[in-house]
Amino acid sequence: ETTEMTNREEAEIQISELDLLSSMFPYEEEFVVTDQVALAELKHYAENESAEMPSSKVQFILNVKPEVSNASMMDFSMACALPFKYPTVLPEINVRSALLSRSQQIHLNSDLKTYLMKNCSGEPCMLSAREWVKDHAAAYIDRELSSSSSKTTSNAPQPEDTMFTRLWIYSHHIYNKQKRKNIIDWAKELSLSGFCMPGKPGVVCVEGLQSSCEEFWSRVRKLTWKRILVRHREDVSLEGGGHAEIQKQRKFSTLEEKCFDAHGARGNHMDLGQLYRFLEEKGCADIFQMYFGVEGQ
Repeated sequence: ETTEMTNREEAEIQISELDLLSSMFPYEEEFVVTDQVALAELKHYAENESAEMPSSKVQFILNVKPEVSNASMMDFSMACALPFKYPTVLPEINVRSALLSRSQQIHLNSDLKTYLMKNCSGEPCMLSAREWVKDHAAAYIDRELSSSSSKTTSNAPQPEDTMFTRLWIYSHHIYNKQKRKNIIDWAKELSLSGFCMPGKPGVVCVEGLQSSCEEFWSRVRKLTWKRILVRHREDVSLEGGGHAEIQKQRKFSTLEEKCFDAHGARGNHMDLGQLYRFLEEKGCADIFQMYFGVEGQ
């Protein structure tokens, strides 16, 4: 008699946990399964003795607003995947936020994992993980700022704008002509390049000086959206920061609107295969997975 859980029991626990999450967080901006096929396979497997093991693990995103007074623009996104043996093994979770530097993000994710290893072996733990992120994640944003500012005691003026930034913005949809015009006009005004893909979902990428990207984002997020967030952010230090150095970092020449029509499908749904090939040409194929949680075709 083994005490180990069978794969089917694990599948059933995963399904009931996912059901619980969707009833607690009914809005897409809080919880969304990014791989519906994997979820359907998992359910089929749990219900049918003869079914094959699913071919891919369920992936989903939990978005968390931390409990801090000035958190109006702080959103943490937990990109999650459940290994087939979960909850016997830990879930795979990657917490991201536009406000975290690369090293802050690594630090936060490794502390979360340590917490889960100590507290959650063998039990469904997505809610505890979410609680932990809600309570602790905001602290990681300031963590290094305070320690690094004490080092630079020299009062030499630090050159403004030594960072080149690329923001990858995700919107539930972009149809409105005025918003599309704003996106293009503001990018031009702020010397940003990139692209805007209208439709559903809407994707905007802008790149240029960090302060210009931040100004662009602060204007865009004030417009009314069903849902909009920075999915990913890249920051590169500019050596010397001159115009030539900025041009060298750009992956796009101007900001243009890209329409990848899904031939004859309901005209507003974009052809994601075409988007993937466009990103691949520009050397940004890995971004596709951050947006859609699946490997591109």
